[in-house]
Amino acid sequence: MERQGGFLITRIKQVGGRVFERILAQRNIDAFNGPQGRVLYVLWQKDGIPISELSRETGLAMTTLTSMLDRMETSGLVRRDRGDTDRRKILIYLTESAKTLKDDYNEVTQEISDIYYKGFSEEEIRQFEAYLRRVLANVEERL
Repeated sequence: MERQGGFLITRIKQVGGRVFERILAQRNIDAFNGPQGRVLYVLWQKDGIPISELSRETGLAMTTLTSMLDRMETSGLVRRDRGDTDRRKILIYLTESAKTLKDDYNEVTQEISDIYYKGFSEEEIRQFEAYLRRVLANVEERL
């Protein structure tokens, strides 16, 4: 039997990303896009973190994240601060404007979650996510 887990995960990410963008457009949410939503999500959990930690938490490469943060800073979603203790470390903070977008983001992610899990029982969802965490741990151990 041919194993297609990696292929299927990649396809779900691609198609899910397009659906996420479509939902944003249908709701007239243009303050952020899907990838920027990942950055916002992490910062809503833990604001004022170094770029290296943000990269690790979002899974985005530093070069990708740096250019994305440039755009997000220009659009007023984040700000960079060198902090007081270690001037070499740049911390990323949400702006007040970005903090107000959390409810919109949560509504969109709930809608996409409902799409992903349509027809699944709670036990199937729990088991599926446990499998995904195991796959993620296996991959991360290779970093």
